[in-house]
Amino acid sequence: MGRKRKQYIRNRDRLTSHGNSSLRNAATEIIEHALEAADPYTAVNRLVRLQNERLTVGDLTLDLKDYDRIFILGAGKASGGIAQALEEKLGNRISDGLFVLKHGDEAALHRTRVIYADHPIPDENSYRGGQLMASMAETFTDKDLVFAGITGGSSALLALPVEGITLEDIQQVNQRLMLSGADIVQINAIRKHLSRIKGGWLAKMILPATLINLTVSDVVGDMLDYITGPTVPDTSTLEDARCVMDEYNLWDSFPASASEYLRRGGSAEETPKDFRNLPLHSFVVVAGDVACVAAAERAGELGFKSMILTSMIKGEAKEAGSFLASIAQEALRFGRPIAPPCAIIAGGENVVTIGSKDRGSGGPNQEFALSASIDVAGLENVVIAAIDTDGFDGSTESAGAIIDGSTKASAEAQGYNPKEVLRKHDVDGMLHVIGDAVITGPTGTNVNDLKILLVIEARFNAQVQL
Repeated sequence: MGRKRKQYIRNRDRLTSHGNSSLRNAATEIIEHALEAADPYTAVNRLVRLQNERLTVGDLTLDLKDYDRIFILGAGKASGGIAQALEEKLGNRISDGLFVLKHGDEAALHRTRVIYADHPIPDENSYRGGQLMASMAETFTDKDLVFAGITGGSSALLALPVEGITLEDIQQVNQRLMLSGADIVQINAIRKHLSRIKGGWLAKMILPATLINLTVSDVVGDMLDYITGPTVPDTSTLEDARCVMDEYNLWDSFPASASEYLRRGGSAEETPKDFRNLPLHSFVVVAGDVACVAAAERAGELGFKSMILTSMIKGEAKEAGSFLASIAQEALRFGRPIAPPCAIIAGGENVVTIGSKDRGSGGPNQEFALSASIDVAGLENVVIAAIDTDGFDGSTESAGAIIDGSTKASAEAQGYNPKEVLRKHDVDGMLHVIGDAVITGPTGTNVNDLKILLVIEARFNAQVQL
């Protein structure tokens, strides 16, 4: 069994038909390789081994004869591949399973129930998925073995709010947090403290069954409680959540029920902090920087001198894009931090702060790329790509964008002012019109965002081997 290698970028021909076609083609090849390296299905198949009744997961060895039942459950944008790999490994040993996936995700599952829900704003199916998963967890005993494949996106796909807060309230909370400029760690500190399933509560229901977490990191630093938050102890506190509310002036913009809960919440509402001496085992099957490492590797194979600048880039997207553009200029003029032909790779997660008036269509990777295009305008030997590895940048249908020195002029020729488009946070439509939006659809993975800077000398051509 298994799966064929995917072709991720659907509009590759259009992306490479203008500007510096050779360099754009190299960028698309690097992206393809990076996404393939981050495939959770392949990673789980490497990590999990079964020989007769002896199950090995990394450095953990279990005898399946010690368990009466095996369950698999999960939620997230990279969870479908984990589920498929587990089904193929365990087969009819699986008693039951439940995965909550994003609408549009592919999941060839036969022994597992699947619910499709909305992302990034939870819907009725998110709530139903949360209820069903909690109900299932409460039936487990110490003779059960449970695999949890919870990955990035589960905060929207599993919605089970605390008493007194409705699904509609949580929808408003998610919407407001997305626009606030807070990073994912700050956002999840709030979401975990408004949930009956996040922040370790699901683990508390499952234990003392043996719980094995298999997850994919989309968080800078691979912090477990911000990747697979429902099934590990929580390191954040109610006071952390309140500090985020203060920093981003969220108290009055949240539903009154949510604000009041966070204000009055005491030790009784604090999330679980410690599962020591309980059978809980966690494995990050795909680390957050995997796409960066693979991108640098493939760039080297194509003839670029490559380096990873950082896998922890954060902050406002348009400012980070301008910063990477300045590095392109530095490399061209002074050969620093590495001389052309070079590939400079970065990863992490940028944010976009949006006010109440200007709410167009776009995402942080598109804003990153468009901002960079303004500063590299006219340069024929620079290409910059920025993508969300799950295939959807923000709430758009685009993964991100590939830009070069021709992007700004192309936009202006179509009647756009790139700076004004950025100010209105309405970049997606423009990038589609000029052919610089990257379209992948669901990729099946979800690691840190990927940024690629390629700089060449005038006579250098990347040797793309397809």
